[in-house]
Amino acid sequence: MKYILFIILGIIGLVIAYILLLAISTRFVNAKKEYDTNSPYFRFLLASSTAMALPLLRVKIHITGMELVPKTGRFLLVGNHRSKFDSIVTWHVLRKQNISYISKPENFKVPGYGRVIRKCAFLPIDRENPRNALKTINKAAELLKNDVVSIGVYPEGTRSHDGSLLPFRDGVFKIAQKAQVPILVLAIRGAENICKNWYKRRTDVYVDFIDLIEPEKVCSLKTVQIGQIIHDELSEALARDSEPSVRYRSDKPGVENSL
Repeated sequence: MKYILFIILGIIGLVIAYILLLAISTRFVNAKKEYDTNSPYFRFLLASSTAMALPLLRVKIHITGMELVPKTGRFLLVGNHRSKFDSIVTWHVLRKQNISYISKPENFKVPGYGRVIRKCAFLPIDRENPRNALKTINKAAELLKNDVVSIGVYPEGTRSHDGSLLPFRDGVFKIAQKAQVPILVLAIRGAENICKNWYKRRTDVYVDFIDLIEPEKVCSLKTVQIGQIIHDELSEALARDSEPSVRYRSDKPGVENSL
């Protein structure tokens, strides 16, 4: 019993120390600056805090299509958007690829967290000002060209609260065209249930990579055509009621087909 108490106290102590580390580290980040480098230290903080949070929230991630993720080079990640946890789950799955999202400005004002994502080259976008939005698109393309990070976007522009796929803002596909990188298409389901499930039951989240559109095709099409292709693909993938029959399998014996 004494050893169990020591273990519990030790875990609590480590958690407190980690929170203090986050608090101290973020004090040195300029909350108004857009960074054009990906800090390995703050990327570690982002990845480690996510890796601790998801098990506490009782999230189990199931993956298909991992073979579509480019093993080298940068890409534009495009997916549907139902939950504030969509990006969190995704950057955990793609933690080796260093995904940085274009996100609404409010997310950069979240205490601590907002400064961490700034240092990881996440970009705020002004949806109400086309000129400012174009600056963000150009900056995202530069980050891709300079091999700093891969970029994640939600072409719907906002979360879908009823689960339906909203119309796309096709301008985001200019990022891939300007940087001449492929577009990785992602369908995500289940993250919208995390908030209501975590204290009652496990939440299964399905992350399905469904297409990789090569740069040659991206550059040969108009953005509206790219948007239609991806919208159709996501609509079909999200319409499936049952789990895909094939799951991503690790090449390591004994590892389950989910995270």
